[in-house]
Amino acid sequence: MLTKSLSALKHISRGVRHFNIRTPSFVPAETSTSSCIDLGVDESIYNEDHTQLRQALRKIIEKEINPHVDQWESEKQFPAHKVFKLLGDAGFLGVTKPKEYGGLGLDYSYGVAVAEELGNINCVGIPMAIGVQTDMATPALARFGSDKLKEEFLVPAIAGDMVSCIGVSESGAGSDVASIRTTAVKKEGDYIINGGKMWITNGCQADWMCLLANTGEGPSHQNKSLVILPMNLPGIHVARNIDKLGCHSSDTAEIYFEDVRVPQSHLIGEEGMGFTYQMLQFQEERLWGCAAALLPMQKIIRQTAEYSGHRIAFGRPILANQTVHFKLAELESEVECYRSLLYRTVAMYVEGNDVTKFASMCKLKGGRLSRQVSDSCLQFWGGMGFTQDVLVSRFYRDCRVMSIGGGADEVMLSIICKYMNILPNLPKQKT
Repeated sequence: MLTKSLSALKHISRGVRHFNIRTPSFVPAETSTSSCIDLGVDESIYNEDHTQLRQALRKIIEKEINPHVDQWESEKQFPAHKVFKLLGDAGFLGVTKPKEYGGLGLDYSYGVAVAEELGNINCVGIPMAIGVQTDMATPALARFGSDKLKEEFLVPAIAGDMVSCIGVSESGAGSDVASIRTTAVKKEGDYIINGGKMWITNGCQADWMCLLANTGEGPSHQNKSLVILPMNLPGIHVARNIDKLGCHSSDTAEIYFEDVRVPQSHLIGEEGMGFTYQMLQFQEERLWGCAAALLPMQKIIRQTAEYSGHRIAFGRPILANQTVHFKLAELESEVECYRSLLYRTVAMYVEGNDVTKFASMCKLKGGRLSRQVSDSCLQFWGGMGFTQDVLVSRFYRDCRVMSIGGGADEVMLSIICKYMNILPNLPKQKT
C-alpha cells in the first residue's frame, strides 16, 4: 500500500521498544530510555502501515530533534531548513500530497498519524512549524494551484528544500478572517501587494508565503484570493520575531508589504475564492493541531505520575494522596474521550464528509483540555513546576496557544452553534 518512499523509512524503525502508556504502571524516570511515547496498541483509524510510519518518524525525533530542543528553545528559533530537509528526505512533508509532486499520496489518516507522532517532540513550537508546512500553507496549493505553481513551490516544500508560511492573520484580523485589509491590486500582469501580516509562524525563515489578500471590492467573503508570495521580493519587510509566552523555538513574524509585485500567475485557483479555499484549509489545520496535542497531554500525565510517585511529602509519596491519583485518572479519561472524538472526525473526513462541526468540537476540546492537563499536573510538581527545568512548565506555556491560534475557542463555539441552528442572527456593527 505504501510507496517506495515509505518503504525507505522502514529500516530506521527497527528495534523500537514498545510499552503501553495506558496501563496503570508508569516507567520510573531513571529507567526510561526514550523521551517518546509509544502507545503500542491498535486504533480504529490506524493499521500496520500507520504504525510503521510513526515508528520511522519516532526514530528521527529521538535522534535528530529532541536532543537539540532545549538549545533551540533558548535561542528562540530552530533551524527550519535543516529540520525540514531531514523530514523531507524521509518523506514526512508530503504524506497526503500527490505522488506526481513528490508526495506519498496517502489518505488523511496518515497525515494525522504523522501529526500525532510529532507530539513526541519535547515542545509545541517545532511540531507547529512543521504543521504549517504540511497542513496550513500547502493544502490549497496542492488542490487548486496550477501545475506550474506546484512545480515551483509545492515540490520543494514537500522535499524540504523550501520553508513555507501562511499569511492570513493581521493585527486587526485574527480569527475574524473576513476583516483582513491587505490588498493585491492588478497592474500590468502583476499584483501589487500592500498591507501587513501578524503572528506568522515560520515567517522569519520562510522562502514563500501562501498569502490571503483582498483582490476586489465585493462582499468580504467573495473578494479575497490566495497568492503564492516569494519572500525575497523587494518591498517585503520582516519587522521582528515576536517574543511570545511560549513556543519559543518557533519563529513568529510581523511582516509588512510595500508595493510588492508578484505575477498574477501566482494566484491559487480562481480569483475571489480565497476565503473559501482558506476555510477548507482551516479544517485540516485544526485536525492536525488536535492530533499533535494528544501525546504532549499523555506525556505530561505520565511524567507527573512518575514524579509524584517518587516525591515524598509528609512521609509518603504525593501520588498516594487520593486527590492526586484521582485527578490523574480523570485527566487520562478525558484524553481518551478526546482521542475518540478526534479519530471519529478523521474517519468521517477520510470518507469525504463535511466535518466542520466536529473539527470545531475537537479544536475547542483540545485547547481547553490541554490547558486543564498542563495546569492540573503542574500543581503536583510544586516549586519544580514553576521552573524552566521540567517539561510540564514548557507545555504549560506552549499549550496555551491552542485555544487562540487557528480560530479562538469562541469562534469554535460560534461554528458549533451555527451547525446546531442556535446562533443568533445579530446585526454587525459598521467599522
